[in-house]
Amino acid sequence: MTKPQIWHNPRCSKSRQTLALLQENGIEPEIVLYKDNAPSEADIRDVLAALGKTPIELIRQNDAAFKALELEGASDDALIKAMAEHPAIIERPVVRNDGMAALGRPPERVLKLFQ
Repeated sequence: MTKPQIWHNPRCSKSRQTLALLQENGIEPEIVLYKDNAPSEADIRDVLAALGKTPIELIRQNDAAFKALELEGASDDALIKAMAEHPAIIERPVVRNDGMAALGRPPERVLKLFQ
């Protein structure tokens, strides 16, 4: 990936703060409105590997959609499939740069990708 990327939800305050922080530091990422343009299962697997997280750690477990999907105790493959089909359950924002990724919670965490 040549240009940094942010999986962004403009309605999320942490996502807006993370994007603003990147821009304040001279970083203009590709903005992916992931809820409108859902990442593929392969993209989700790549992000999980770069984050060093399991699928359940990338899911908004308190989200009503997660609960409605009845994914509690689901396999990793089922969780990844659910994230690709229902991107609103993906924790945000995710920033990717040069094969690395960081979750912007707190937003300052993503700056390590650019040091």
